Amino acid sequence: MNGRFSFPSLLESFFRHRMTRQRNATPATIASYRDALRMLILFAADRTGCGPCELTIGDLDRDTILAFLDHLEVSRGNKVQTRNARLAAVRSFFQHIAANDPASLGIAHRILAIPLKKAHTEITHHLTRAELDALIAAPDQRTVRGRRDRTLLLFLGRTGARVSEATGVNVDDVQLDRTRPQVLLRGKGRRERVVPVSADLAQALRALIAEHGLIHDPRGPIFRGTHDERMTRFGVTHVVRRAVAAVTQPGLARKVVSPHVLRHTLAMTLLQSGVDLLTIQAWFGHAQVATTHRYAAADVEMMRRGLDHAAISGKQPARFKAKDAVLQLLESL
Repeated sequence: MNGRFSFPSLLESFFRHRMTRQRNATPATIASYRDALRMLILFAADRTGCGPCELTIGDLDRDTILAFLDHLEVSRGNKVQTRNARLAAVRSFFQHIAANDPASLGIAHRILAIPLKKAHTEITHHLTRAELDALIAAPDQRTVRGRRDRTLLLFLGRTGARVSEATGVNVDDVQLDRTRPQVLLRGKGRRERVVPVSADLAQALRALIAEHGLIHDPRGPIFRGTHDERMTRFGVTHVVRRAVAAVTQPGLARKVVSPHVLRHTLAMTLLQSGVDLLTIQAWFGHAQVATTHRYAAADVEMMRRGLDHAAISGKQPARFKAKDAVLQLLESL
């Protein structure tokens, strides 16, 4: 293969030119694609018995990609959504290969034809108000770490921020005046939005900024780790798990609680309080209102109230019976 189109050179141009310059991808997207391709390269190297630098485009054929996707689900325990996200990264890389290496066009087209796997739509889990309050109150307020943890949990629970948005907030992104406190969040695809800050969160943020002298570092992160560095996704997840472990409420102990559950919880609270879907969509930074609609679909109590309000008797109409043989066949499927 021409050295210009070697696998390493195509990989480098993919990240340095396609992702960074042409697509203006966010650091989070680049990191996600990097991790996916790193796993693929290590898998292919192990499969072929050669080093990553010795791989060729031919070593990453359709069979290898399909085996890699199976490996993600079976060996690594990835869910279908994660499998599809990894495939999206691989597809993007092979779109780049198809555009820049004519000799690999056949391989690229066969890989680009690999379909996404249909994912089962999971029920959106959320906490009750009592469970959320217990979780926020769990950190020990007598310690510096406990006060930071409580503020972080408040932030997730009151703003509905994604983990990446919470860790990305800098000191100068929050306005904590007494009349209209708010915070700037940077969401997916470089989309920014401003959301309101509740009174208890504003008070906690002021205390956090004062305690750590963050006012002198306006472009620095609000939420920091042990060594004053910006908190990571793992760090936030650990804070939530530590708080769950400290709560004695039996119902909460039986639930799987992640930082994203706090986001779901606020969305459900807003919906049940009568806030319309378009407002929730803007608040949560959803690109499509269909994403926001999941919360309405998940709220069984709202459905039950609708059933009562409509005074539906519960009687089922007679089921349609097809007379035509072909229609009967379709009905039997």
